[in-house]
Amino acid sequence: MKILSIIFSFISLTVLFLICNSCERPTSPPNPNEPPNTIIANIPKEGDTLFALATLHWDGNDNDGYVTNYQYRYTTYHIVMGDSVIQPWRDTKETSQTIAFVSDDILNKQFFEVRAVDNNGTPDPTPATKIFFTRKASPPTTKIISPTNKQIFFAVNQTTDWWQGIQLTFTAEDAEEGGKVVSYAWSVDDGVWNWSQDTSVYITPNLFKPPLVGNHVLRVTSKNNTNLVDPVGDSVTIRLLQATFNKKILIINETNVNNFPPGVQSSSQDVRNFYSDLFPGNDWWNYLSKGMPPKDTLGQYKLVVWVADDRPSAQPHALSVLANQQELSDYLNVGGKFIMSGWRILKSFAWNQNFPVSFPKGSFVHDYLHIISVDETVLDADFTGAIAAKGYPNIRVDSAKLAEAFPYYGKLGQINLVTQRAGFTDIIYSYDNANDSPYFQYRGRAVGLRYYGTVFDAVILGFPIYFIQKDDAKQMVTDILHSLNLQ
Repeated sequence: MKILSIIFSFISLTVLFLICNSCERPTSPPNPNEPPNTIIANIPKEGDTLFALATLHWDGNDNDGYVTNYQYRYTTYHIVMGDSVIQPWRDTKETSQTIAFVSDDILNKQFFEVRAVDNNGTPDPTPATKIFFTRKASPPTTKIISPTNKQIFFAVNQTTDWWQGIQLTFTAEDAEEGGKVVSYAWSVDDGVWNWSQDTSVYITPNLFKPPLVGNHVLRVTSKNNTNLVDPVGDSVTIRLLQATFNKKILIINETNVNNFPPGVQSSSQDVRNFYSDLFPGNDWWNYLSKGMPPKDTLGQYKLVVWVADDRPSAQPHALSVLANQQELSDYLNVGGKFIMSGWRILKSFAWNQNFPVSFPKGSFVHDYLHIISVDETVLDADFTGAIAAKGYPNIRVDSAKLAEAFPYYGKLGQINLVTQRAGFTDIIYSYDNANDSPYFQYRGRAVGLRYYGTVFDAVILGFPIYFIQKDDAKQMVTDILHSLNLQ
């Protein structure tokens, strides 16, 4: 028993010694962290000459941990200019990057470095490298499409349903192979540059430096995929006017009496006298000798009346000229009022098309006259007058003016019919002919419309007023002016 006690004590002392001795023994130092390793793909090949926008690929590994991210940088050596540009290290988690290398010399040597970073934050001390060359990169060129330099516009202090501001439209191109325009910018009156992907914007009144009325400068520029910005850009100076509407009526007359049918004995003065009686106190503008009125003239009048009472055969009426449509659109957008009448006046807007015809959205006839489709009656003289609606007076053709007119002899032909109208319009006149006319299909079709707008009003007549009996025409005009709140 004593022997067992001695043995147990010995074992206990031995275990205790071993434990104590183990606590005091120093540990071995930990293995040092191994930095990661980085490799770079052989695309592009070493020494290649490339476009300034190049894509590089790489990878990394870490024997005692893992790669968390990468860092890359490059140095550009300008071969001809003789200087160099060093870029700072940039962080990325990606294993490839498309880079716009600085390439403003004729030939540029690019020294690219990339290094992996491990989970201890240690970067590869020997980054992977690649040397290649890039050709000189050129900036894009930018051009304003509209407005044109020195163009004049009407403007108001706030945008409306019809006036959204001044539309600025532009484009840009990059002549370099592989080059691409990636963004555009515009500025107003030396203000800040506004960058976006858009190539058409509306410049609203608040963006112009006050005063709103006067000259303003619009500028544009662009940037390509090598981060080069057009150093010149493009610019235009425009002038903004505010319509005063301090005068009543301007009649723009483009009636060419030389185009009256043979046998009509009327002079230009006869036409002017006729309209002076219909619109007392009006101002007269002869389009044939003076062209379109300037904006600062147009904007003085509450109402513009466009008269085209001759029958065109070789070319359409001048109202259909796009520039004239744009001038009138600008006038109407800021609150003008408009009356349009003439012989084949709607035909003029689709001169080379077979009738009936429809006008698309965006066209002057569709958007401003609120007419969707029109037709034209035959050449045969058939129109004897128009049946009125909405309280307007019936009107009759002045058969005396046309008594000797070939081939009409007291009636009118080639009258424009409105076959489909848009919203907010009333039919105020419908086609009338003799009870025994073979062209019964025209009877009751719209030849006169009244458009009620939120900003502007318009009246469209598909026949020449000059060949309506004067007393009827005077009463018709009186009622129209009353409807337009101008009587």
